[in-house]
Amino acid sequence: MHQGRILTDDAQIRSLLMQARTIAVLGASPKPARDSYRVARYLQDRGYEIIPVRPGQKEILGQKAYPSLERIPGPVDIVDVFRRAEQMMPHAREALRIKPRAFWMQLGIENEAAARLLTENGIDVVMNRCIQIEHGRLVG
Repeated sequence: MHQGRILTDDAQIRSLLMQARTIAVLGASPKPARDSYRVARYLQDRGYEIIPVRPGQKEILGQKAYPSLERIPGPVDIVDVFRRAEQMMPHAREALRIKPRAFWMQLGIENEAAARLLTENGIDVVMNRCIQIEHGRLVG
C-alpha cells in the first residue's frame, strides 16, 4: 500500500482536482445560504458527481443524500468535509473504510492526528483550503 501525502503544492492539488470525478460532501447543507451548499453547487456545475452526506436529508441539489460515508454505494474520489476540526477523527476513520483518493478539510479546518491516520493508510489529505477557491484558482 502506498503512503498518502498531505498535499500542499499547487501541482499536486491541481492533479487531484483534474483526476477526480466523484466528490462526497460531508456536512452538505440543504440551505442555499450555507457554504457547504454553495461549494457543492459550484462543483456540480463544473461536472463533478456530488454525493451529499447529511443524516436526515433525502436529497440535496437534486442528488440522493446519504446518512454516512459508508452508505455510499460506489467509489468516491474526494471526501470534502464541512465539519469542525474536533469532529475529524470519526470521519477520518469512516473514510478509511471507503478508501477515497483524498480527504479534504475545508478552509479553517486542520486536524493533524486525522491527517496522520489517513496518510498512513494511503489516503491523500488537504487541510485548511476551500475546494471551490482552489478549483477556481488552479483549474478554472
